[in-house]
Amino acid sequence: MTSYLRQKFQSFQIGSSLSSDSEHVKEEEAPHSENRDEIEGSKIGIMRAVVQAQDPSAKDLDDLMIRRFLRARDLDVEKASNMLLKYLKWRKDFVPNGFISPDEIPNDLAHNKLFMQGYDKTGRPIVVVFAARHKPGNVEEFKRFVTFTLDKICARMPSEHEKFTSIADLQGWGYANSDIRGYLAALSILQDCYPERLGKLFIVHAPYIFMTAWKMVYPFIDKNTKKKIIFVEHKKLQSTLLQDIDESQLPDVFGGELKLVPIQDC
Repeated sequence: MTSYLRQKFQSFQIGSSLSSDSEHVKEEEAPHSENRDEIEGSKIGIMRAVVQAQDPSAKDLDDLMIRRFLRARDLDVEKASNMLLKYLKWRKDFVPNGFISPDEIPNDLAHNKLFMQGYDKTGRPIVVVFAARHKPGNVEEFKRFVTFTLDKICARMPSEHEKFTSIADLQGWGYANSDIRGYLAALSILQDCYPERLGKLFIVHAPYIFMTAWKMVYPFIDKNTKKKIIFVEHKKLQSTLLQDIDESQLPDVFGGELKLVPIQDC
């Protein structure tokens, strides 16, 4: 990525690598104050009662899930409760069998565009996406693919972790790969149905023409997600990734030691 292009991206980006690292330290490493824990604990109880009164299936939700929705709405119980209720309805309607079968997403799986292997230095699973392998198609199938992927990631999440790290490789991306409807659908599912699951997103090998799509998608990214996005300069690619990922856990395509594993095989 040229210095000019990097400046253009940063004009839309909220936070730099340094600020994202600071957020990461505050969120994952620094212990929450007792006061915050007490406030969250109290609000989780209130939120559980509110949601369960309208949807009895909420009784099966654990506190961590409720907390993710609560944090996604800045501890506003009313907003978080409405968000969670919408999720529960969406889940029943969109995933009636409780899971998405590979048979439901044959075209997107055939693109061979998404992989998961290894863990970053905090223990988060690593997800790799090759954007140039994506071909716009049936949006409903793509939404099922996104849901299938996020369910797979969450199932592989170590018990003490709630988030994942992603690397989006845009090398070779062109207008034939541009899929604004698909991007917005995926963003909506990630933010509205799997809140507080994304820990950090590295965007690498971004071409200048990606700016067109980025300008259209950026306004729909919420403020919490924006802080987690890092555009990586090509000449600093490996050194930047190695700050968060040990070489033994870094995918071989980025100079590490791990082979890529397709998401459906994870």
